[in-house]
Amino acid sequence: MNTSEHKQNWNQASLNLSQQGKAYVLITIVGVTGSTPRNSGTKMVVSEHDSFDTIGGGHLEYKAIKQAKKLLLENIDCQSIEHFQLGSQLGQCCGGNATLLFECFAANTIHIAVFGAGHIGQALIPMLAGLPCNVTWVDNRESQFPVICDQYANVTALLSDDPASEVAVMPSNTIYVVMTHNHQLDYEITLAALRREDFHYLGLIASDTKWRRFQQRYKHRDISPLLVEQMNCPIGLEQVVGKLPMEVAVSVAGQIIESYQELLPNEQQQSKNKGIAWKEIRQLLSGDNSEQAAINLTTHSKTTPEEMAEDLAVMSDELLIENGAEK
Repeated sequence: MNTSEHKQNWNQASLNLSQQGKAYVLITIVGVTGSTPRNSGTKMVVSEHDSFDTIGGGHLEYKAIKQAKKLLLENIDCQSIEHFQLGSQLGQCCGGNATLLFECFAANTIHIAVFGAGHIGQALIPMLAGLPCNVTWVDNRESQFPVICDQYANVTALLSDDPASEVAVMPSNTIYVVMTHNHQLDYEITLAALRREDFHYLGLIASDTKWRRFQQRYKHRDISPLLVEQMNCPIGLEQVVGKLPMEVAVSVAGQIIESYQELLPNEQQQSKNKGIAWKEIRQLLSGDNSEQAAINLTTHSKTTPEEMAEDLAVMSDELLIENGAEK
């Protein structure tokens, strides 16, 4: 984790991380009593490898980052409120109390590989850029990639002399959309995806004649008919008709959206996250920051012997720093 230099504030970081589909936790001080390093409303962002802005440093921030890391490992959208007693629990000299809100935004695990930057590809990419996914856009013609492609944070334009070879580096459960300018290239790309046997979706733009020929060629390459049956050809939703590039792109986008729902966290898992109880929020908003109000919130007091030893080490380091000593 790099905390020595922060080039972005929490607002910029959360925006960039969201656009890139990366997980992060937004930490907000929602209530304070007594002396605390920062005031209520102060925010910071914690990602897998970095943190942005500060809620005051010291042991409080250390514990907050540690809690955020635990949430990031679960990779589930969730919220929680934690109460920290700076003096008795954390050993900070300011000695007040701070209540923190943790909002975890899960990473995006949907990957789409679009092969072909022709008219349909150029119409499709802006739609995919607005979805919770990471897109790799592959073509062997540099001139086909529009300049505006750079404005899409979740889209990577990949110029490749051998587009079919790029299939090997795609993650498992990739959604493949094959629509290049060359039939042989389409065949090589789809063949590579079929041989991996781990695609979530494999769609191909093809006429009936082209599709029949491809099926025969797959058969001659000993590709399992069951795998070929999983392909989507013709590509797109049957309900969306039309041959204009935008019409085809809308049809394909609709089918992709329908397909990737299976890759999202299931409803049962999401239903376990009930969020923050209204009574907890009402106590904070009412200004009742008394010790009794804090009892109903999650309080950081139960630690394992290992965690206690680690905390004591951090507290010792803080005392050294406060006294001007070097670690």
